[in-house]
Amino acid sequence: MISPHGIDPSVPPSGTGCAECDAGGGWWFHLRRCAQCGHVGCCDDSPAKHATAHARDTGHPVIRSFEPGETWFYDYDTSDVYASGPPLAPPESHPADQPTPGPAGRVPADWADRLG
Repeated sequence: MISPHGIDPSVPPSGTGCAECDAGGGWWFHLRRCAQCGHVGCCDDSPAKHATAHARDTGHPVIRSFEPGETWFYDYDTSDVYASGPPLAPPESHPADQPTPGPAGRVPADWADRLG
């Protein structure tokens, strides 16, 4: 069941990293999870900004951080940030041993200079 805010707590995340970056051999800074369909995309500081593109392309406005220890939600339609929200299907974040930025082996040495 989808809430009026576009959140479906029953849908698990699409994977442990940004779906598009993984498919194309890219890298990310932080990860965001679509609260409606579970798509995991990279944040707006990442070079490709796949989470925002997903929200724009699908009309799924609400994301949740997919970083360990972070529980905040963001609504692209209203620009509202929420400190927490409904529990989503596990896992709640990428694996704790996955580096940030990530994934290991694909992050360039000058990664900090490439952030958005």
